[in-house]
Amino acid sequence: MTDTVVDAAPAGAVPVATPSKKRTSRGWRIAQILLAVAVVAVSFLYAIPKIANYSEVWTEITDMTPLELGFLLAATALNLVTYWWANMVSIPNLGLWQAAVNNQTSTSVANTMPGGGYISIAVSYEMYRSWGFSSSDVGLSVAVTSVLNIFAKLALPAIALVLIMLSGRASGSLVGASVVGVLVLAGAVVLFGLVMWKKRFARAIGSGLGRAATWMSRRFRRSRTFDWGDAAVRFRRTTIDFLVERWFWLTSTTIVSHLSLYLVLLLALRFVGVANDEITWAQVLGVFAFGRLLTAVPITPGGVGIVEVAYIGGLILAGEGHATVPADVFHAQVAAAVLVFRALTFGIQIPLGALTYLIWRTNTSWRKPPAVVAVGAAPSR
Repeated sequence: MTDTVVDAAPAGAVPVATPSKKRTSRGWRIAQILLAVAVVAVSFLYAIPKIANYSEVWTEITDMTPLELGFLLAATALNLVTYWWANMVSIPNLGLWQAAVNNQTSTSVANTMPGGGYISIAVSYEMYRSWGFSSSDVGLSVAVTSVLNIFAKLALPAIALVLIMLSGRASGSLVGASVVGVLVLAGAVVLFGLVMWKKRFARAIGSGLGRAATWMSRRFRRSRTFDWGDAAVRFRRTTIDFLVERWFWLTSTTIVSHLSLYLVLLLALRFVGVANDEITWAQVLGVFAFGRLLTAVPITPGGVGIVEVAYIGGLILAGEGHATVPADVFHAQVAAAVLVFRALTFGIQIPLGALTYLIWRTNTSWRKPPAVVAVGAAPSR
């Protein structure tokens, strides 16, 4: 959905940002950056060393065999490709390498900048438009894939809760986090269902969310007014046919991308020596699901620092009382697995994104004039 900025200036007037607004915006950005740096520093220089000694963590990492590292790299590559497939499903006639360039570049932006998730959408949009895709196709792709990813993140705790309870290894903290995810998922599904069901519901829900966003914006001293009622109606109209036509492949690629990411974490744990008897695969899924929810918290890019501490703490808590090695060794193994997992699925994205950005800037063979959809015409589906 797009947001409409309502200004009190007279009709036809060109809005000009005042120096005070510029200073407020600049100050807010600086505060965001300082907060992100502080959180990352506290996480890696204080919190994680309190849990495990870095030298012992490094020992656990270097003890992995070349074959194990090869399996981890293969699983990481599979995970990357699943995101490209999802892009190809959501945008007709998008090539595999175009999908790769777009996904890796936008992911790199999201992983390196405060609020990068929003900026990455703009970067992705600009790339698609430079390749000749219409704004309606791009907007629909972003909206639908974003909604499906949110649903997947919310559904994972519910699935993990059932599996953990069946395994008999449920803990109060994991159950609590899973229940929260289930409740939020239920609310999100109901809202989405109402938006798809009736136009009047779509307008009312969009307007309500817009008012909530406006309230939040003003709490953070950003004087913006969001009007999402009409946007929700347009979203409903363009999304119904799209989902009917492509629901299976959209859902499949979304599920596979999340499960392949989970596979990298599970393999990292097993390869550093954490057995299923210590932390079951279902418990790993539960902690992974909780960590995926934390990536949506826009304090640091990609949740860096916050997510690592949450994964390490959650996994140690899940294996409490079941470790077959001394506590310091177990802590080092868990920390090693999490740091390897994040290096492969978060850190490696940054240099890859820099490379794909250069490919986009220099490869002119993909460039086409942007497609234009006539007003009132249906999207090219």
